[in-house]
Amino acid sequence: MINRCLCCVAPGGDSEPEAAPSRRRRDPSRRGSKNKNRSVEFPWEMYTLKELLQATNNFNESNKLGEGGFGTVYWGRTSKGVEIAVKRLKAMTAKAEMEFAIEVEILGRVRHKNLLSLRGFYAGGDERLIVYDYMPNHSLLTHLHPHRGTPASQQHPPLDWPRRLAIALGAAQGLAYLHHEASPHIIHRDIKASNVLLDADLVPKVADFGFAKLIPEGVSHLTTRVKGTLGYLAPEYAMWGKVSESCDVYSFGVLLLELVSARRPLEKLPGGVKREIVQWAGPLVERRKWDRLADPRLTGRFDAVQLRAVVETAMLCSQSSAEGRPTMAEVVEMLRFGGERRNREIVPVADAASQDTTVTMDREDDVTGSSEPLDRGRSWKLTTLR
Repeated sequence: MINRCLCCVAPGGDSEPEAAPSRRRRDPSRRGSKNKNRSVEFPWEMYTLKELLQATNNFNESNKLGEGGFGTVYWGRTSKGVEIAVKRLKAMTAKAEMEFAIEVEILGRVRHKNLLSLRGFYAGGDERLIVYDYMPNHSLLTHLHPHRGTPASQQHPPLDWPRRLAIALGAAQGLAYLHHEASPHIIHRDIKASNVLLDADLVPKVADFGFAKLIPEGVSHLTTRVKGTLGYLAPEYAMWGKVSESCDVYSFGVLLLELVSARRPLEKLPGGVKREIVQWAGPLVERRKWDRLADPRLTGRFDAVQLRAVVETAMLCSQSSAEGRPTMAEVVEMLRFGGERRNREIVPVADAASQDTTVTMDREDDVTGSSEPLDRGRSWKLTTLR
């Protein structure tokens, strides 16, 4: 079953047009070196169910690292002493099978220091298991919102400012690789704090490619069923299902604001009104209240010029106009040299009209079916410093 899925996986059955990945064929002249040949063709390992049961102590509850809409992730240790993370799908539905196949296909294609590596998988009977490198510092979510993590992850000390900058730049570089260097280009569709994992050195790894889309050459966007997480969704995607690389840029802008402020992307105000982090940040940016955007746990220990540059980059990314957003390659340059930009600033160009957003639910804690009006705030542009 998995072989059939991996041959027809890209990018799913809910969009037009579709791009099918090219099949890799064995070079007959290389049959003499089976192991080497296998590593070239398939950069992953085929695990047995017995190996993964032993590694995770039979998927023991105490080994659980986290849980998502389609699967639960467990910590494990192989017989060779290697620490791994194993994602176990909850149920074998057609949708879950497709997410599994997409993730294995995407992770088998990409290799970048800021993308989570695939170690291997198991597909047999009703079990679908994906094996990753274990990230001992868990996700960015657990550092910014400790109460959302496991007891072990709740012990993380607050991230200092240099580390936040490094995480922002690393995650941006991973996304830029997907958008500009991978062939075909890849749209992640679910950029958020819980999908940025941190290794032993706190190097960020963008993870969870189950919703990813492959973009054929020459195609600017796809129209597809909405998937993702409310608070991170670009307005054109949430309202019309129009997905492009710019949607990932919007989500990354929200993530930057979250990284700087440690506020949730969507918070409930008194009276049940919901406010997005972009709505909260906009007025503060207009009034140049940069220090009020910083996480209180930083206790003022940040570079004010760098903070401003990161926030301005975030606002350019998360503006309502898709055409006005930078590319991820441009975002990388903004974050790499942003602290040196002293003669430019962002200014609002117009109010974006408030619009009703109706989104289809795809999984718990992600997209909701709310029809509440979401004011997406302003559009921004860079101009000469006042």
